[in-house]
Amino acid sequence: MDTLFDGKQNAFAKAIGVAPSVIANVVGARKGKPSFDVLYKICANANISEEWLLSGKGNMKKNAQNASKKGKNREAIPAIDGLPSDIKPIPLVTERAAAGFGNECFAIQKSDVKDYYIIPKFRFCQVDFMIEVSGLSMYPHFKSGDVIACTILHDAKYIQWNRCHVIATREQGILVKRIMPSEQEGCFKIVSDNKDFPPFDLPTEEITGLALVVGCVSLE
Repeated sequence: MDTLFDGKQNAFAKAIGVAPSVIANVVGARKGKPSFDVLYKICANANISEEWLLSGKGNMKKNAQNASKKGKNREAIPAIDGLPSDIKPIPLVTERAAAGFGNECFAIQKSDVKDYYIIPKFRFCQVDFMIEVSGLSMYPHFKSGDVIACTILHDAKYIQWNRCHVIATREQGILVKRIMPSEQEGCFKIVSDNKDFPPFDLPTEEITGLALVVGCVSLE
């Protein structure tokens, strides 16, 4: 953070797609231990070497050639001419851009689009955007690197219990989890498929946006 962002916590948090309070908890007086998801986002979004981050060995930044090769392997399906008028390219957006989807004025900017997907089977799903899954909390249902299609929910009454949702939060950034009713008033129960990640209660006032996951693009 000091080297790449001049020690600016907010800039670092924005770059890797987490709330500033998450970074403050780690580097501040509390010296909290970062979660696996946070470590993954640092490596994925700031081009930091996993080996260097965990052991201090090797170069801090990933090899540019390897990063370029990895990006080509995940290239989205390109747009083609002659598509039916009801098939629209779906934007694959950055996690930073997706974090604002709960805002009434939410609009995807060209600079926030990483690529576009053309998926005919999604034509009737009202897909608003696609994002890449990070971390292992939803494994084996979703793997890190999978791309999920999201339909924005404008009212919490349209939540489908035990279905996977994208949840924009004030403090934890973007979460991809199942939502269940909570025994605690004013909360939802947030559930991961990976049993190493225990469920927790999330206050509804902490949620700034909800989207239903309606599909997934996955590579073996």
